[in-house]
Amino acid sequence: MELETLQLEICDGVAEVKLNRPDQRNAMNPAFWREIRSVFEDLDRNEEVRVAVITSTGPHFSAGLDLKSFGSIMASGSSGDEGRRRHALRRTIMDLQDCFTAINKCRIPVLAAVQGGCIGGGVDLVTACDMRYCASDAYFVIKEIDIGMTADVGTLQRLPNLIADGLMRELAYTGRKLHADEARSCGLVNAVHADHNSLNFAVMEIARDIAAKSPLAITGTKEMINYAREHTVEDGLNHIATWNAGMLVSEDLGEAMGSAQEKRAPVFKDLDSDQKAS
Repeated sequence: MELETLQLEICDGVAEVKLNRPDQRNAMNPAFWREIRSVFEDLDRNEEVRVAVITSTGPHFSAGLDLKSFGSIMASGSSGDEGRRRHALRRTIMDLQDCFTAINKCRIPVLAAVQGGCIGGGVDLVTACDMRYCASDAYFVIKEIDIGMTADVGTLQRLPNLIADGLMRELAYTGRKLHADEARSCGLVNAVHADHNSLNFAVMEIARDIAAKSPLAITGTKEMINYAREHTVEDGLNHIATWNAGMLVSEDLGEAMGSAQEKRAPVFKDLDSDQKAS
């Protein structure tokens, strides 16, 4: 697939998905929405990929929704009937939601590296990721409130799982900037780095560390963490018991223990290695 708004590079199990509209501050036009979902659905199926990192070009991570495309979204549906037009708009909004849900559902961990402004849809995007890191110049804004709308692509649903409820409400109601240091102290980001280059270097190091682990164990861990977020502890324990009843037969356990005894780095096969060999 030829990409218009993104760049995709895959090396040693690490996929870098780069937002690539720097002249437009990486604003999210219709092509972006199509491409981000397609890329992460493909990464989910590509069993040679073990982790993904979302980065961006230019001084800002993303200005959010490209307002030039806002009119076409609001005009969804060609029917003259008002009820049918509203139904079409609802379907359009749900389709945009699914574009970022594809990140959350992707079987691999997804890391976000944020520099400069992360505004509106940018916050929707990074809250769908597993971990977030930022440069010292980064700031986060739930901008929708300032244009007279309620954020509708995931921020209000995912951010409460990441930061305190009162702070989340303050940001959503006021649209104020959450700067890097405060983002770190409240737990939205895991670490703050001096600049864009040091940020990307550090995040890629973490990604390579994840890629060196058992891909089966990493997939299972993400599955369990996501499941636990929406279920009781008892349900989660039952789910992991069933999962491991099937997965503990993996040869990855032997490789992990054997490499530790031999004092070497473990080498784990890709998930589909046996199918490729046959």
